Amino acid sequence: MSDYPSHPASAETSTVTTQERPGTINGAFWAFLASAVIGLLSGVLAFASKDALVEATRNANRQSGTQLTEAQIDQAATFIIVIGLVIAVAFALLYLLFAAKLRAGRNWARIVLTVLTALQLISIIFSTNTIVGYLSVLAAVIGVVLSFTAPSNEYITATKVAR
Repeated sequence: MSDYPSHPASAETSTVTTQERPGTINGAFWAFLASAVIGLLSGVLAFASKDALVEATRNANRQSGTQLTEAQIDQAATFIIVIGLVIAVAFALLYLLFAAKLRAGRNWARIVLTVLTALQLISIIFSTNTIVGYLSVLAAVIGVVLSFTAPSNEYITATKVAR
């Protein structure tokens, strides 16, 4: 027989109510949501810059000495934009999934969001980006900072104990 009393946990002790969720966790959730939406907007805006991408590809084609046709240059630009949009959608979905888990008090989600934000930050450092891309990263960084404040730490610890 166990030294610990066995009784089913009541609904009050097994979950943390939304009233107990600190504003920093809610703020982090909304910051990650904003980052996801802005990131998607950035991916959609890439279609507007297709002409610039075609021109850059055309110039690179001339400088490298390869002889791509205009159709191949157009296809390459479209391919690059589509790949960028797919990556933007994937990141947005990941941010949404993990932000929801963070809001539920999952520490692992906070860590994953921190890693994703770091990857996003690295990507803007090493590539050409727009103001929209910078805003997306800024929102994600704000989300990371909010998720590591003292009230957020207490909330995540409390949900871990309640489970």
